[in-house]
Amino acid sequence: MKFPVPHDIKAKTIPGTEGWERMYPYQYQFVTDDPVRNKYEKDTFWFYDGLHYPEPLYPFDTIWDEAWYLALSQFNNRIFMVPPVRGVDHRIINGYVYISPVPVKDPEEIGRRVPNFMERAGYYYKNWDVLEAKWKVKMEATIRELEAVKIPRLQDMEDMSVVTDAIGESHGYHLLKNYDDLINLGIKCWQYHFEFLNLGYAAYVFFLDFVQKLFPSIPAQRVTQMISGIDVIMYQPDEELKKLAKKAVELGVDSVVTFSREWAEVEPALKKLPKGVEWLKSLDLAREPWFNISTGTGWFHHDRSWNDQMNVPLSGIATYIGKIKQGVSIERPTAKVIAERDRITAEYRGLIEKEEDRKQFDELLGCAKTVFPYVENHLFYVEHWFHSVFWNKMREVGVVMQEHGVIAEVEDIWLLRRDEIKSALWDIVTAWATGVTPRGTTTWPKEIVWRKGVMQKFKEWNAPPAIGTAPEVIQEPFTIVLWGVTNKSLADWAAVQDVKDPNSIRELKGFAGSPGIMEGKARVCRTVGEVGLLEQGEILVAPTTSPSWAPAFAKIGACITDVGGVMSHAAIVCREYGMPAVVGTGHATKIIKTGMMIRVDGSTGAVTITR
Repeated sequence: MKFPVPHDIKAKTIPGTEGWERMYPYQYQFVTDDPVRNKYEKDTFWFYDGLHYPEPLYPFDTIWDEAWYLALSQFNNRIFMVPPVRGVDHRIINGYVYISPVPVKDPEEIGRRVPNFMERAGYYYKNWDVLEAKWKVKMEATIRELEAVKIPRLQDMEDMSVVTDAIGESHGYHLLKNYDDLINLGIKCWQYHFEFLNLGYAAYVFFLDFVQKLFPSIPAQRVTQMISGIDVIMYQPDEELKKLAKKAVELGVDSVVTFSREWAEVEPALKKLPKGVEWLKSLDLAREPWFNISTGTGWFHHDRSWNDQMNVPLSGIATYIGKIKQGVSIERPTAKVIAERDRITAEYRGLIEKEEDRKQFDELLGCAKTVFPYVENHLFYVEHWFHSVFWNKMREVGVVMQEHGVIAEVEDIWLLRRDEIKSALWDIVTAWATGVTPRGTTTWPKEIVWRKGVMQKFKEWNAPPAIGTAPEVIQEPFTIVLWGVTNKSLADWAAVQDVKDPNSIRELKGFAGSPGIMEGKARVCRTVGEVGLLEQGEILVAPTTSPSWAPAFAKIGACITDVGGVMSHAAIVCREYGMPAVVGTGHATKIIKTGMMIRVDGSTGAVTITR
C-alpha cells in the first residue's frame, strides 16, 4: 500500500496560500530543516482525522486539537502507562489534521509498563462509579466557573469605585486576565475529558481482544452488540425533544409548534395561547442544560448550540410530532436491542469450554458495561455544554476587538491563533491605557482578509485519507475501534484512491458498524442544515455524525460515514436504533451523490451504488 509522502504534499502549496503555516502552531509542521525529525515523519504513517475534523481547522479552533494532543498522550504515556502505545502525534497540512499513534516499540519496555498500568488503571476500574461521580462534580464546577467569567469592556474613564475602594486594578488588566482564564479553563476541561476516556476505550478493547482470541472468526460487530442497550445521558437532549413533542400533542398546540420552521414565528404564536405558554415553560425547563448541545460535533466555533439556533431543535420536535400523529413509535427499540444483546452474549458464552475463561468473559464484559456510558456521556459535558458556553464567551472577546478596530467583524476572531489574540489584546489594552490607536488596526484586518481566502482554498482541497509509510500491521486499539484504521481499511482506501474516474466506482467497503441490509436513496449531509433536508427512509451519508443529529435517526433507513470504527458515534447510535451502518469507508461523501440509489450491508461493511 503506497500513500503520498507528507513532505511532497506540503511542498505542493495551493496557489494563493503561500505562508499558510503561520496560521498554526509551529510544532504542527512537517519539516525539512531537521534531518532527525524529517526521517521520523517520513517513516511514520499518518492518517487524516476526519472523525473529528471533517473540514479544515480555523486557527483558533486548533485549541481543542492542542488540548487532546496533550491530554490523551499524557494519560497514556505519563499517568496510566498504557503498555503498547505512548500517545498520538499531530501534524497539519492545508488546515487538515493528520495524526499518528506513537507505539512503544521495545517489548521489554512494554513489559515494564504492564505492572504500572495494572495498578493505576486497576484502581480506576475498581472504583469507577465513585470516581466518575467525582468527575461529574469537577466538570460541572468547571462549567459554572466558565459561565462566571466576565469579559470587561474598556471605558474612557474607570469607575470611581476603583479609587474609593482602592481596587488597584483596571478593566484592561481584567480583560487580559479573564482571557487567560477562558483559555486555561478550556485546557483544564480537556484534562478532565481524558481522565477516564482512554480507560473506557481500553476496557472495551480488552473485552474485544479476549473474545476474538476465544473465537477468531467472530466479527467485531458481534462483540459491540454485547455492550449495546445501555442508556447514556448523551441521548437525553433527544429524549427532551420527544417529551416536548408528546407535550405539544397532549396540550393541543402541535399545529402551532409545527406551522413554521422559524422559531422566531413559532414562539410569539405560542405566547398568545394559555396552553402555548404552558408548553413554553416545559421547553424552558429542558433548555438548561440539555439545549447546550452543539448542532455539530462541538469542535468548531460555527457549531452553535440548540440554544443559539432554536430552529434546529424545533425541526426535531416537528419530526417527532409528525410521527406521533401518524401513530408511529418515536422510542428507540431498546427492549429489542437488549433482547438481541442477551441472546448473542448467551450464545457465545455457552460455547466457552473452560470455567476460568467464562469467569474472565463475565468480568471483562461487566467492566466494559460499567465504563461504557462515560465514553458517550463525557461528550455532553465537554464538546457540547462546555464548548457551547466557551464559544460564546470568545465572541464577547471578539466584540472588544471589533470595538477597537483590530478586527472588522466579531467572527473574524477565529482566524487568529489563541496566542495572537492574547498579543492583540495587549496591543488594545496598552493603546487604551495611553490613548493611542492600536497597531493591530493596521496589522490584522488585511491579514484576516488573506486568511479568509486561504481557508476557502483549503475547503476546496481534497485531503488524502492517509499519508506516509503504512505499517505492516496496525495493532494500536484506539486507532482501530474509534477511527476505523486497519490494514484492510487502508487497502480499501488506497484502491479507491487509485481509481482515475471516481464516477466509475460502484462499490465501497468499510466497517460493519451495525447489522442489517437496507436499500434506498442517498442523502449526503455535511452540516446540520443539510441534515434538515433528510426525507423518510433515506440513507444518510456523512463524513461523521453528531449527537445533535439524533432526530435524523428517526427518519433514516441506514447510515454511511467516511471515518470511524465500531466504537464511533454513528456505529453506536445505529446499533441502538437497530438500523444498518457502514462506517470508515474513507471516501463515501466524495463518491456517493444525493439521489443515488444505494445498498448498505451493515453486516459485511459493503456499500453498493445500484443506480
